[in-house]
Amino acid sequence: MASTKGIAAGLVKNIMKYIVEGGGFDRLLEKVSIVSAGEGRCLAEMVVEDKHLNRGGSMHGGFTALLVDTITTVALMTDGKGVPGVSVNMNINYLKPAFPGEEILIDAKTKRVGKTMAFLDVDVKKKVSGDLIATGSHVKFIG
Repeated sequence: MASTKGIAAGLVKNIMKYIVEGGGFDRLLEKVSIVSAGEGRCLAEMVVEDKHLNRGGSMHGGFTALLVDTITTVALMTDGKGVPGVSVNMNINYLKPAFPGEEILIDAKTKRVGKTMAFLDVDVKKKVSGDLIATGSHVKFIG
């Protein structure tokens, strides 16, 4: 983990460890590396592997949704309240496929945190070309 500072660095490391060690579908996040996090943002990276693919040989849409859900939640937890919230709505636009061996970036930011709701955005893109793979928005209940 690089470029995270102080409390955010420890918090993010513990959050990701807790998520991955929880088992189930979340174990697929074991190779996600947090590049930076704090102040309502989180930038992560990973290399697409065979276990992340659909039958067509590209990154599975369900796995993309897992990335959107998890990395936006981490971003939210670095915001002032530090709570994960509960998903109310996620919207994902799938724009381009990602293939095994490609490095991807997941860039999440908190748009607004109110008394009971939080609104987050995320871009998933290819690290080398910058091509967008998917964009997403996530609404969470935090009350």
